[in-house]
Amino acid sequence: MKQKLMWIAWPSFLMAGVLELLVFAVIDPQDMSWFGHAFELSRQATYTLGFFVFWFVTSLAGALTLFLSLPPNAVNQSPL
Repeated sequence: MKQKLMWIAWPSFLMAGVLELLVFAVIDPQDMSWFGHAFELSRQATYTLGFFVFWFVTSLAGALTLFLSLPPNAVNQSPL
């Protein structure tokens, strides 16, 4: 279980870092707005929040990939 978790967590961590670099190289957090309202967060808080959002989304993609790679009998087994 730990190994599968690391198969998801480590690559998604690396990709979150890459996405953070790419997105915030183009977008200044002080110029961002949400439904017409400016962000009340500092730049550093926006970078941090962005990193965790990217990490979460890429983790979901990795988990879905790992789940879809399982054979059907492993998915359909009842743990009870």
